[in-house]
Amino acid sequence: MVEFKPNHLVRVKREQMFAFTMLSLAAALTVLILLAIVFYVMAQGLSVISMEFLLEEPRKMGTEGGIFPAIVGTVYLVGLIILIAAPIGVGTSIYLNEYMPDGRFKSVLRFATELLAAIPSIIHGMFGFLFFVIALGDYTGGWSILSGALTGVVMILPIIIRASEEALRSVPSNLKEGSLALGTTRWYTIKKVVLPLALPGITTSVILAIGRVIGETAAFLLTIGGSLLMAASVFDGARTLALHLYLVAMETGNVQMAFGTGAVLIVLILIINFAAAALFKLLVKRFSA
Repeated sequence: MVEFKPNHLVRVKREQMFAFTMLSLAAALTVLILLAIVFYVMAQGLSVISMEFLLEEPRKMGTEGGIFPAIVGTVYLVGLIILIAAPIGVGTSIYLNEYMPDGRFKSVLRFATELLAAIPSIIHGMFGFLFFVIALGDYTGGWSILSGALTGVVMILPIIIRASEEALRSVPSNLKEGSLALGTTRWYTIKKVVLPLALPGITTSVILAIGRVIGETAAFLLTIGGSLLMAASVFDGARTLALHLYLVAMETGNVQMAFGTGAVLIVLILIINFAAAALFKLLVKRFSA
């Protein structure tokens, strides 16, 4: 039996208190920075926001009017990207984690996924411009929402694949083995046991991907076109709220309109994230029924 001296116990308690204090300060600092950014942007931008600002089209290079086409363009782009990338990313992670045997090829695939995630967004934009806008322009419409969406899919697939795979790996193996021992198939086990338990991690991966896409500017500046007009279809050019914010601030110098756009962007990010989480829970619930 190990005996602890009083001095040792005091030192352990002090170390525990110090670690707890530092971790609490780190968490509080993170939340404080987030709240400070949100509060500052909202405080600067709320004075600009009105129904006209939300529902009118921009005039004079975005220095007047509203941002409705940018809101529509953002929703179109994010929706199309998630519609394409989420099934592919989650399906790939299921295959890598549940079906593909361990080996060199699996390690190479994982390394390639991590390498793709580390590529700067401007490189993705150049690839999207040369491939989707130029080479496949007859099919994508050139500078269009579709070209931007396909570029965004390439950007966020590594995020969804790696995060979803980690979520699937966190499911206890004894639960899967117990399901298989009852005579069920591997796919039935994945559908009924693995996916419901991995849902929080998969939802997190999609939300992270949405955050990456909705705040991107460089890649979409080269692929979506940056048009101020309302997009009638995915084959038309458009601009996202982040791209509109950047162009208005840098090309016209109207900081107040840029802050108004930023405030709307923050609210839209929250709405899209909550909607995506609710949708994924509903889909998995129905899928597992």
